[in-house]
Amino acid sequence: MLEDISGEQIKEQFKSNKTLRMVTMIVGGLIVLVLAYFGYRQFIWEPANEKSKDATWIGLNYADKDSTELAIDEFRVQVKKYDGKIGGEIAQFSLARQYMNSGEFKKAIEELEGVDVSDTYVQVMAIGLRADAYSELENYTEAASLYLEAANLNANEFTSPIYLMKAGLNLEEINNFEKATECYKQIKEEYPTFASQKAIDKYIARTENNKTK
Repeated sequence: MLEDISGEQIKEQFKSNKTLRMVTMIVGGLIVLVLAYFGYRQFIWEPANEKSKDATWIGLNYADKDSTELAIDEFRVQVKKYDGKIGGEIAQFSLARQYMNSGEFKKAIEELEGVDVSDTYVQVMAIGLRADAYSELENYTEAASLYLEAANLNANEFTSPIYLMKAGLNLEEINNFEKATECYKQIKEEYPTFASQKAIDKYIARTENNKTK
């Protein structure tokens, strides 16, 4: 059968069959796109991504020496250069921390909203730092909401009770004593070590007493 079909016949069928031409073009285009994507990932994106991981050390060194302005300048460069890559996202988070240190809370929030990382721990820290910025700006409602998000995103003994505590304190600022009590009780039930260190019962007593007023 196959040997009865000549190359000319195949060409003629291709020319006359609009559907076949369209399907062939679409499939061919998809193959080109897939090959281009994997080529870009392997030969351009991956090497740049690996390079970006080492790019933050200069800014971090400035930050360790409390050279905030120099750290900000350096992190800005790295954010622009490696946006979307691991090093660029870490630089953006670090830039936000420096803005916090210099009291530029709105700028910190803007940077933190752009941080996009797969590492859950960094996600938690970024949300928690954004909550800190809102708290400094006295937007206690937004701060409390973000602290709760950070506490529950990746429940653990280290960050969760800290953020629950901060959520409770911010909720007290807006007189939401019922929700604040829930935060403190969650700390007592789920994180007893932290609860004992903070004498959590006094916070529970305080907010429960305020609820009855």
